[in-house]
Amino acid sequence: MPLPALADILAEYEFLDPDDRYRLLIDLGRDLEPMPDPLKTDATLVRGCSASVWVYPTRLEDGHLHFLADSNAAITKGIIALVLATVQDGTPEAIAATDIQDALAPFNLKAQLSSNRTQGIPNMIALIRSTAERLVA
Repeated sequence: MPLPALADILAEYEFLDPDDRYRLLIDLGRDLEPMPDPLKTDATLVRGCSASVWVYPTRLEDGHLHFLADSNAAITKGIIALVLATVQDGTPEAIAATDIQDALAPFNLKAQLSSNRTQGIPNMIALIRSTAERLVA
């Protein structure tokens, strides 16, 4: 099932109280496309996250990038879903040009979640951006 558009997620998120926002993130994480266990390796592990996070980029036949991702923590998996909603199935050029942090700013995750939950987001974004930039070059 494809991820909802980030704008649609935000529209729902803005009307929820903090507890329901947690539930929404957890539900988004549950809806992520499953990542096969053999892809969860040291090479796909995102460094600096309090939970284990794996991101595996694939290139579709039309050149767009598709990411598989997973985490061993439900809320972190929801954050991954938000990040992926900004870039999933985009061209490498579009992904490299996307300011993912700016796109996520309206969610105000730092105020909603503990710093442990958000500390790995920049590393996850950097991995996605570097993958796209490598393919553009």
